[in-house]
Amino acid sequence: MDIKVYGTGCMRCNNLHKTVLNVLAELDVVANVQKVQDMAEITSAGVMSPPGLEINGDMKIVGRVPKLETVKELIKAEL
Repeated sequence: MDIKVYGTGCMRCNNLHKTVLNVLAELDVVANVQKVQDMAEITSAGVMSPPGLEINGDMKIVGRVPKLETVKELIKAEL
């Protein structure tokens, strides 16, 4: 599983990254998690308002920090 967290390094973006890591640990899922902070990459991915969450090439969340349960459901759906 490939997961990308798009963000500039702000608190909201860092919180989403931490949430993703916590969910993966809780579910005991191995994934390639990438934190994308380059503005050119962020905008080319279609994230105009960070943070953004992409799972297996599909943008799932843009512009908000989802609750832990939401992230868990998104990751489970990709297993």
